[in-house]
Amino acid sequence: MSPGSSDSKARRRPTMAQVAERAGVSRTLVSFVLDGKPGASDETRQRVLAVADELGYRPDSAARTLALGRSRTLGVLMDVRQLFQAELVTDIHPVAEKYGYEVLLSANLPSRQESASIDALLAHRSGAVILLGPSSSPSYLADLAQRVPTVLVGQRLPGKAMEGAMATVRTNDAKGMREAVDYLVGLGHRDIVHVDGGHDPGSSDRRRGYRSAMTANGLGAHISVVPGAHNEIAGADAARVIMAAPRLPTAILAGNDRCALGLLDVLTRAGIDVPGDVSLMGYDDSLLSDNPRIDLTTIHQDAHGIACKAVELAIGLLEETQSGPIDEVLEPTLMVRGTTAVPRR
Repeated sequence: MSPGSSDSKARRRPTMAQVAERAGVSRTLVSFVLDGKPGASDETRQRVLAVADELGYRPDSAARTLALGRSRTLGVLMDVRQLFQAELVTDIHPVAEKYGYEVLLSANLPSRQESASIDALLAHRSGAVILLGPSSSPSYLADLAQRVPTVLVGQRLPGKAMEGAMATVRTNDAKGMREAVDYLVGLGHRDIVHVDGGHDPGSSDRRRGYRSAMTANGLGAHISVVPGAHNEIAGADAARVIMAAPRLPTAILAGNDRCALGLLDVLTRAGIDVPGDVSLMGYDDSLLSDNPRIDLTTIHQDAHGIACKAVELAIGLLEETQSGPIDEVLEPTLMVRGTTAVPRR
């Protein structure tokens, strides 16, 4: 069959002009309806949407980008190993779609330079980027914000690096750690060890928050930080270090939930009762922490609120309805579950 045959034409992608002709309205009005803009009656809007669905019409995002002079794609960089980041992405998608934006994901992997993953997002014409827990240097991120609107999630930058079209969305980690320490102290704990997140995003703020809270409670002499990272292996390694000490602490405050899970596994396998012998806390309140078999006391971060704010800031910077730099701080919440209790000794 020749390329110009009627059968070939029938398989061509439906156009906005065809939707307008079938619905008996102008092409401009079809554009308004499909973009969610006012200007059409409810009856007309329903008719246009029905015709578009009948014809199988889908907006051409590339053509729309050229018409608007800017991309309607938000590039999102995430670490697929981090459960909390997966929760963020789950919420980012519907929020972006609500505003008429698409989401393009790129994975942050140990074997790949973070800058390469970000460049991949830019190569696919992301109009703005949302970086979940980035590990790049402040100078690189500051330079990136000069090229494209940039939103950092879970990362606080030094003031001098915060410039241009940049925004940060984070939890008040200092307050979160203070609430965690205050809660444990209120139960009667004094020997509270912190397994930190090493160089992982947010760990420096949490480490400082722990030290400050211990000092404020008159427990400066009891400050003990065991090096770790935001993963189960680091938590397991830290558990072995803690068990090798002459005396167990009465409580352990992990840098995040994944680290706490590694601690919990090694401690319980060694016959140490949690929370009978040692109380254990995490940070993030990821989905696994609420599993009945884990039941982890932790500090809750508002994943939905963070995702919404990140998308809104990215769009605001892209559409220039907001100007950076912006630092958005959300409040944490203590979630008490079954891994903490009054110390026996």
